[in-house]
Amino acid sequence: MELDKEHWDIVIKPRSSNFSLNYKEVWKYRDLIKRYIHRDIVTAYKQTILGPIWYLIQPFFMTAMYMFVFGGIANISTDGLPHMLFYMSGILCWNYFGDCLGKAQSTFSANAGVFSKVYFPRLVVPISGIISGMIRLGIQFALFIAIYLYYYFNGANIQPSMYILLFPGLIIMTAFMGLGFGIIISSMTTKYRDLSIIFGFVTYLWMYATPIIYPLSAIPEAYNKYKWIIELNPMTSIVETTRFAFMGEGAFSWISLGYSFGVTVVVVIAGTWMFNKIERSFIDVV
Repeated sequence: MELDKEHWDIVIKPRSSNFSLNYKEVWKYRDLIKRYIHRDIVTAYKQTILGPIWYLIQPFFMTAMYMFVFGGIANISTDGLPHMLFYMSGILCWNYFGDCLGKAQSTFSANAGVFSKVYFPRLVVPISGIISGMIRLGIQFALFIAIYLYYYFNGANIQPSMYILLFPGLIIMTAFMGLGFGIIISSMTTKYRDLSIIFGFVTYLWMYATPIIYPLSAIPEAYNKYKWIIELNPMTSIVETTRFAFMGEGAFSWISLGYSFGVTVVVVIAGTWMFNKIERSFIDVV
């Protein structure tokens, strides 16, 4: 009697290319992505008094600190925009980028124990981090809109434009940029742990090379020769375009946005190649 052929629901195969993200396989594990998102959102403030309200408190107090230090003591120009709106718009963009970057760069090191015991697409972890970060961004964006409407109906010098329609695209670009740079860092620090210290320092400097606490127009003429460093920062055009879209002030340029988009594509491709290459052998390293 001939035995029935075995039937498998899932067949795990090696990747045919290091440039493949295999999103179809990731989609099959969407329930696991939901679990990771639930963990990130719910358990982050599970044993706290204020709970999710911290999502609003953090950007609010950071904005207040910037207003006091940079707007008050240092008296740095905000292009005539209300200080609270100016700083909060930059903080929203940077915090989301930093969130995506942080989640992605700890993919291998923070999940080595899980990865060594069970198989699932490793991209589930950074992708769930991007989505959970987007939920936090949505909550903080609601706070920004509430403050924005307060200033708008009280006659503040802000002029929204049709470029607001670009904002969802800017957020998506920010997410993939954070993912790309994050998985590159994660791949590199798997073997060389001390690089994580260097990248932490670089990320700190990167924040100050992004026009969050100052507009591009506020850079003194004596330092114009260094302005290209800030303009090469792919996050610069995202922050400046956000301000231009909502408030009518900022250095908007399609060329700059195209440059940021190009950098995003390059880092995602490079990160994918490195991520897939390291994924095969990182358990032996860690």
